[in-house]
Amino acid sequence: MKTALTIAGSDSSGGAGIQADIKTMTANGVYAMSAITALTAQNTLGVTDIMEVTPKFLGEQLDSIFSDIYPDAVKTGMVSSGELIEVIADRLTHYKASHIVVDPVMVATSGAKLISDEAVETLKKRLIPLAEVITPNIPEAEVLAKMSIRSEEDMITAARKINEEYGCNVLLKGGHSLNDANDLLVRTDEDIVWYKGRRIDNPNTHGTGCTLSSAIAANLAKGHNLDASVRYAKNYISGALEAKLDLGRGNGPMNHAFAIKGTYLEEIV
Repeated sequence: MKTALTIAGSDSSGGAGIQADIKTMTANGVYAMSAITALTAQNTLGVTDIMEVTPKFLGEQLDSIFSDIYPDAVKTGMVSSGELIEVIADRLTHYKASHIVVDPVMVATSGAKLISDEAVETLKKRLIPLAEVITPNIPEAEVLAKMSIRSEEDMITAARKINEEYGCNVLLKGGHSLNDANDLLVRTDEDIVWYKGRRIDNPNTHGTGCTLSSAIAANLAKGHNLDASVRYAKNYISGALEAKLDLGRGNGPMNHAFAIKGTYLEEIV
């Protein structure tokens, strides 16, 4: 079985972060491992508190993983401080990690800020250049490209700027009232590719970014190329949204297990 590692924060409500990543990787057929960067107190209504792990402890987690079960792909999510990003970049470089997917998480779906300004600069200098692909949404791409994005033409310009500056593939996620969830991939030294999406009538979208990047990492771990990995990931997230799970009083989670069938899933009638 192929393996994948998620380096991200814990979501106590289970819809995003480490919990969503592990569910997604498992549903996409790889063995999931995790290194936790922070504990969050959150639910479908928002984030109320964040407690970071120490840089030393994060390093110990990463050493434990890479020295025993070497991951075939790595996904990074919420990392709220520059010190932690430095540790991640150092360990990924030391262990020559491959198929690194960086989800440059800066703001939660609820609007809560999840990363300091200092950490954004460290992310840009140390972690993004290591990535095979990064998966910013529109607000995150605006920060990275230092421009406003108001149209699909702006998406192309911004993704190209990020690609040129950091030397990594860029999957710029659509949505945010800009288009019908059409995502744009700008690959190093290659033409752009649009992945057409469709809006699904489901207000519960908590953890969509975490889920997409984890599904891409899982598919890269299994040996798919980047194009196929993105296509499979988009199909997976559409299925998770179409399952119409409805939990919580706010922006609820998706059903990551929508395609899993078997004896142990049967409900008691």
